[in-house]
Amino acid sequence: MKNQILHKQALFYTIINYLGTAIGIISALFIYPLDFAFSGTIKFIDTVAQLLYPIMVLGVSQALIKFYPVLDEGRKKQLFNYSILSISVIGLLVLLMLLVFGVFSDYKYINYIYFAFPIAIAIAFIDLFRKQAQNIQKLAVPTLFEKIIPKITLPLVFLLLLNFLILENQAIILYVLCYIGVFILVGVYIFKHFKPNFNFDFEPLFKKISRKEYFNYSLYAFAASLGSLLAFRIDSLFIFNLISEEANGIFANGVTLAATLQIPAVGLIAMYAPVISNYITSNNFSELSLKYKEVARLLFFIGALLYSCILMGLNDLFKLLPTYDALKETIPIINILGLSVVINMATGFNTEIIAYSKYYKFNIVMILTLVVLNVSLNLWFIYYTNLGIAGVAYASLLSMTLFNAAKLYFIYKKFGILPFDTNFLKLALLFLLSGVVLYFLPSTDSNITDLIYKVVLSIAINVIAVYKLKLVHQVNIWVDKVLRFTKLK
Repeated sequence: MKNQILHKQALFYTIINYLGTAIGIISALFIYPLDFAFSGTIKFIDTVAQLLYPIMVLGVSQALIKFYPVLDEGRKKQLFNYSILSISVIGLLVLLMLLVFGVFSDYKYINYIYFAFPIAIAIAFIDLFRKQAQNIQKLAVPTLFEKIIPKITLPLVFLLLLNFLILENQAIILYVLCYIGVFILVGVYIFKHFKPNFNFDFEPLFKKISRKEYFNYSLYAFAASLGSLLAFRIDSLFIFNLISEEANGIFANGVTLAATLQIPAVGLIAMYAPVISNYITSNNFSELSLKYKEVARLLFFIGALLYSCILMGLNDLFKLLPTYDALKETIPIINILGLSVVINMATGFNTEIIAYSKYYKFNIVMILTLVVLNVSLNLWFIYYTNLGIAGVAYASLLSMTLFNAAKLYFIYKKFGILPFDTNFLKLALLFLLSGVVLYFLPSTDSNITDLIYKVVLSIAINVIAVYKLKLVHQVNIWVDKVLRFTKLK
C-alpha cells in the first residue's frame, strides 16, 4: 500500500511538472523570444533569489527529511516549528544586510536585488513546506501551485508588457506577487494536512536528537545547496553582468527547453528521498543498490530518448515557427545543456545517497571545488574564446560531468555500489548506435516531414529494442500495458 501511494504521488508529481514544463515550452517558443532583454532581466532576478533563499533556509529543510524518521509525532511537529522560526529570523537578517549593501554600494542593478528578496523568502518557506509534504506524502498539490502559477504568470506579464499595458517595474512586481501567492497557498494546504500546534519549546526535541549533530548537518546541507547553486546557476550572473541582458534571455530560453529532459528525475528522486534516507538509516545497502541501478537505468532511458528526439528534430521544429530567427540562437545551448541533463539523470540519486549518509560533509569539499572550477571556466570561456553563451554552456557541461563523476567514485569507495550494470552499458550503446545511424539519414525538402520521420524512427527503434532486450524493467511494464489495452498482446 505504501509503495502504491508513493508511485501514485510520483505519477501526479510528474504530470504536474510536465504540465508546467509544457506551459514553459510554449512561452519559450512563442513569447519570450519577442523580448529576450526582459527575459534576461527576469532570469537575473530569479538567479539572485535562488542564491539568497538557501541562506535563509540554512539547511533546515534538508534536516527535516534527515531527522524526521527517528522522531515521534510530537517531536516531528517541534522540528517543523523550529524550521519555520529559523527561516523567519535569518530572513530578517538577510533583509537587513541587503539594505546596508544598498546604502553603501553603487551597484547599478541593486533594485533587481531588492525585487529578488521577497521571491527568495517565499521560495524558502515553499521549500520547507515541500519537504514536509514529502514526509507526509502529499507532494502533488504543493507542486501544482509551485510549478504552474509562476509558469502562467510570467507569460501573462510578458504579454501585458509587450502590449504597453504596464511598465517593466510593474511587470516585475506582478511576478513577485505570484510567488507570495504560491507561498500562501502551499502553506494553507500543508497546515490543512499537518497541524504543527506551534509549540516553540524545543528542549524535548534536542533531547531526542543531538543539537550539535542537527546544526552540523544543517550547515553542511546549506553549504552544499548554496555551493550547488553557485556551481550550476552562476552562469546567469556572468552573462547578465559581463555580456548582456539579451544574451541572458537567450541562454535562459535554452535552459528552459533543455530542462524538460529532467522532469522525470525530479519527480522520482523527490518521492524516493525519504526511502533513501530510511535505507541508509537502517544500513539496508543491498536494497539501496538495487533501487540505485533500477532508477538510474529508467532515468537514463527517458533522458536519452528525449535527447535523441531533440537532436533529430529540434532545428526542423524551430523552422516551422514564426520566431525561428530568435530561437535558432538557442539550439547550441539546448544541445549542450541537454547532454548535461542526461549525464545527471544517468547517475540516479547519487546526491541524495551522500546527503542522507554520515558522509554528507563530502558534498562540501566537492561543491566548493566545483564553484571555483565553474567560475574559472565561465570567465575563461567569456574572456578568452569567441563562443559567447555557448562557452558558458560548455562550462556547465564540464562542471556537471566532473561533479557527478566525483560523487560516483566516492559512493563506490564508501558503499561499494554503482548505478551502472551490464544492462545500463547495453542501453548506452543502443542509444549511441541508433543516434549515429539516424543522424546520417537523408533529409527531404520538407521540415515537417524530416521532423516527423526522424523523431518517430528514433522513438520506435529505441523503445522496441529496449523492450525486446528487456533492458529497463519499467519500460516492459509500460509497453505491456499499452499492448494489452490495444489488445495486441
